[in-house]
Amino acid sequence: MAEDQKKYEKPKNRKGVILRLGRYMMQYKFFLLSALILTIGSNLLALMGPMLSGYAIDAIEPGPGKVVFSRVFYYAGLMVLFYLFSSILSYILSILMIHISRKVVYQMRNDVFVHLMELPVGYFDTHQTGDIISRISYDIDTVNTSLANDLVQILTTFITVIGAFAMMIAISPKLVLIFAFTVPLSILLTKLITGKTRPLFRLRSRKLGELNGFVEEMITGQKTLKAYHQEENTIQKFDERNAEAVEAYYRAEYYGSVVGPAVNFINNLSLALISIFGALLFLAGQMSIGSISSFILYSRKFSGPINEAANIMSELQSALAAAERVFYMIDEPAEVSDRKEAVALSDVKGDVLLENVNFGYTKEQMIIKGLNLHAVPGKLVAIVGPTGAGKTTLINLLMRFYDVQSGHIEVDNQEICHVTRSSLRKAYAMVLQDTWLFQGTVFENIAYGKQGATLEEVTNAAKAAKIHSYIKRLPQGYGTILTDEGTNISKGQKQLLTIARAMLLNAPMLILDEATSNVDTRTEQQIQQAMRKLMENKTCFVIAHRLSTIQNADVILVVNHGEIVEQGTHKELMDQKGFYYQLYRAQFE
Repeated sequence: MAEDQKKYEKPKNRKGVILRLGRYMMQYKFFLLSALILTIGSNLLALMGPMLSGYAIDAIEPGPGKVVFSRVFYYAGLMVLFYLFSSILSYILSILMIHISRKVVYQMRNDVFVHLMELPVGYFDTHQTGDIISRISYDIDTVNTSLANDLVQILTTFITVIGAFAMMIAISPKLVLIFAFTVPLSILLTKLITGKTRPLFRLRSRKLGELNGFVEEMITGQKTLKAYHQEENTIQKFDERNAEAVEAYYRAEYYGSVVGPAVNFINNLSLALISIFGALLFLAGQMSIGSISSFILYSRKFSGPINEAANIMSELQSALAAAERVFYMIDEPAEVSDRKEAVALSDVKGDVLLENVNFGYTKEQMIIKGLNLHAVPGKLVAIVGPTGAGKTTLINLLMRFYDVQSGHIEVDNQEICHVTRSSLRKAYAMVLQDTWLFQGTVFENIAYGKQGATLEEVTNAAKAAKIHSYIKRLPQGYGTILTDEGTNISKGQKQLLTIARAMLLNAPMLILDEATSNVDTRTEQQIQQAMRKLMENKTCFVIAHRLSTIQNADVILVVNHGEIVEQGTHKELMDQKGFYYQLYRAQFE
């Protein structure tokens, strides 16, 4: 995680992020073209107002005859008409930009989630769930807000500034020279401040992600937290992370808010200079009152959008920082693709061979060293050993969640790196110690891995897993809705449901990683008996800490420090009085 944080702190390619956002938006060229036309039309209509205002003022100047009020009303009426149509076009533009941003954000969030499904298991082992959720929700929402609002503001600023500048030149080129001093000063100041605030907005997004990750962990572990009376300690840790997030948020917003007032001061300075030099030109007979009035209004239209653009720079910085985090996750390397020559496993017998396998999650620390194993089809292979011996790592290698560093693994005489991952994983049914259920019916949870499963098939699997009678006692039986993570049933019942799910697959190989750790010994023995009937001619790998439950295994592999130190039946290993004998005796002492 520390390495990941350092990457965020490095300077990012802002231009690259903008271009990638642009590619998303260019998928909707017609809508963008319409938005551009609406923006130009709305702003050109609004730009006619100051000119008509000047004409109306000049019409009421006393002349040789009398004040021509009809001309005043004529110009005032045109102003109302132009501003009305400008407002209508602006409203349509806002609706259109919301529509575009919705489509862009939908596609971006879809791309992120699809890529998450393609990432290797190792990515989720090293990244906080809360931080991932923060990127797919908060960060993308930040981008959404910016696209819907800030982009329109930028387009409006560009057109208004160009149009107002052209009109000011037409009225008085001399007064325009004032902006030769104030505009470069505004640009320099804005660039200086935003250069300082950009890293602060990246830090803000990262700190919010870390806070979300911590909250997600603490909510998930509420029972353990309360059991160990860690409420005060957890609140203290939350306060620290919350303070860091708030401080990062405050610093980013504080320094980002400096831009607007600073630029506003320079714009007001330009207005004062225009008033002074405009009065001098009027006294010299080179400008009328109406022209001065129009020029002042155009100067406000010229400097106002620049000031507003400076105000939204903080929002843009936040959006770009959020987009960086999203794109960073999209750019994470996906799981290595299958080789071109990879073939699909078919008619799997379940003959599994590991020869001289070496593996470590890091190159510096090897977990599996020179491992050799041959699992004969239709046999129950139990894997036992102390914590950290490499049992679960072995399962990760069998399922090819990770690839070995050296050596090879074969299924039915085919190296697993030469077969497709999809066909390899479909050849296994797996039940883990950490059960996973989703919000849905009991039927849907059991039938999760088998498309088109019938109620009869699900019922038979539930009976084999010794959970059918419990399901029938539920209010709606197999139609009962389970809450998220199955919190409305016990942990043991959750595990029985996942075991039923694995049995339903009827896969040629089965992996049970501490799968019965939450059921009592009698129920576990019943499940083992039922599984032996279901697993005729199938290969089964069982990881167990309770050694009394795997006494009937065809072969027991004793793993220690990544190596098989003993193997044989329960009786053979007990007779040897070696490492297995010590493990077994330790459970009863």
